[in-house]
Amino acid sequence: MSPLCSDDRRALLELARRSIVEAVRDARVLDFPGPVGALAQPSGAFVTLHRSGQLCGCIGQVWPREALAAIVARCAIAAATKDPRFRPVHAEELPDLEIEVSVLSDLTPIQPEAIEAGRHGLVVARYNQRGVLLPQVAAERGWARERFLQETCAKAGMEPDAWKDPATSLMAFTAEVFSEADFAPRRREQVG
Repeated sequence: MSPLCSDDRRALLELARRSIVEAVRDARVLDFPGPVGALAQPSGAFVTLHRSGQLCGCIGQVWPREALAAIVARCAIAAATKDPRFRPVHAEELPDLEIEVSVLSDLTPIQPEAIEAGRHGLVVARYNQRGVLLPQVAAERGWARERFLQETCAKAGMEPDAWKDPATSLMAFTAEVFSEADFAPRRREQVG
């Protein structure tokens, strides 16, 4: 998928926020018109939520099975309400929520030595175990290639050096990452 234009980025962020507000405040799923253009193209995506600078939810889908807009809407709701690592977002927290969207490239097999920490996101898989880390995770934490591989394996519930096992597959992707902060100043009112 080609890079998204500014209007498409804004539309996805607004869709994510409206989807979260409808789910959290009104306990319903947002009914939105069918997407068009780039937002109708199948693509993997993640929605990451921060509150007061702290991660409070992140859910995504790496395999493009439906339109980008539908994936973003679904993942936004799940990040706010179903990420098992965090308690669900409450309605009074909505104005303080910061939304980030990562639109993923296609997955490609990669050799460990070709991985660029901070540029590539990773999927490690072995049998029924799978772990995914976005490229910005390595960049934010200052991880080099080997540490990034180890942490992705740990996320999958594998031993840290499982990436060396021939039974473990490594797939890489890049991500187009943007957030509401990119379009500040933004009203911090609830949509709806």
